Amino acid sequence: MAMDADYYFAAGDLTSWGRGLDGCGEILRRRGDRMYVLPGNHESNLQIAEFSRRFGFIDFHGRSFEAGGYYIAGLGYSTPTPFNTPGEYTEQEMARRLEVFAKLEPLVLVCHCPPAGTDLDRVRKGVHAGSTAVRDFIEKRQPAYFFCGHIHEAEGQEIQIGKTLCWNVGRRGHLLEL
Repeated sequence: MAMDADYYFAAGDLTSWGRGLDGCGEILRRRGDRMYVLPGNHESNLQIAEFSRRFGFIDFHGRSFEAGGYYIAGLGYSTPTPFNTPGEYTEQEMARRLEVFAKLEPLVLVCHCPPAGTDLDRVRKGVHAGSTAVRDFIEKRQPAYFFCGHIHEAEGQEIQIGKTLCWNVGRRGHLLEL
């Protein structure tokens, strides 16, 4: 947030269980109409739509746009968690919603949920909590870049899946120059 950029993306879990969104909005407000927001599993898409409207942000859930010769697309929510959070899709629903972006090339994909079985979704040794649908999409479609959050313990991890460069950005963020 301290660095000037053309676009800012908040990949969900802005708060815990959707509490405190107004306080978060006040912090993000300075980036206003350059702020693209996804719901994590701790927020519902309706909460993020209202939050975005109220603070002048762009509700980016299930949407895309073109910039710098790339398509930039976003999908919030996670796959089912043991916590029954408000922002969860089945693997089938996640796959169906990702397929909307299949023909966008070159693609920068921003999702809340990381690909399953990678360092991006590693909670601890031997425990992973990502999405097989997200991993399948990346393996099959090979977006140029992929960014996620969700697994807070994996913040800062960087991997490559085929040709796709992938990051779990967490709260640190990541500057991408296109």
